[in-house]
Amino acid sequence: MMLRRRDPSQSSTRQAASGAPAEETVRLVVFSLDGLRLAVPLASVSRVVRAVAVTPLPHGPDAILGAVDVAGTLVPVHDLRRRFGLPARPVAPEAQMILGHTTTRPMALVVERVEGVVERPARELVPPDQVAPGMRYVAGVVRLGEGIVFIHDLDAFLAPDEESTLASALQAAGAVGPS
Repeated sequence: MMLRRRDPSQSSTRQAASGAPAEETVRLVVFSLDGLRLAVPLASVSRVVRAVAVTPLPHGPDAILGAVDVAGTLVPVHDLRRRFGLPARPVAPEAQMILGHTTTRPMALVVERVEGVVERPARELVPPDQVAPGMRYVAGVVRLGEGIVFIHDLDAFLAPDEESTLASALQAAGAVGPS
């Protein structure tokens, strides 16, 4: 599975100096978590902020750490540590949050550090099954400098039953907006 192309800001085709179309590129927000280098498509990110306390979301799925209030909207915080089998840790004061969205709702990720935005030729993306078979949360892998980066698929983060559980938990918590 390759990255889904949601809109032109996620990928682009550059024009070569000769005027001929150059290759398609993909823009990614790269971040770290416990030594892992991960990324999400830039088109899925609205902004990066300093991490805040995460409020537990009663009856939410295990894959959700809790929720945060962003300008009056209750935003679920995805638990990347749990999904990638990393030890649980409290949100550190120096941590950052990536605020973004899936195709159905706003979401947030707690990360140690955002490294920045990179643009890579789409041909450099490797399907996840060639590197880590069975990781349904990964949309692809790309080599960057000193190692590989797993590209996180935000839309595949929750299974359909978890999506349903999250929608119910958000509704019970009084969330407004898409669910």
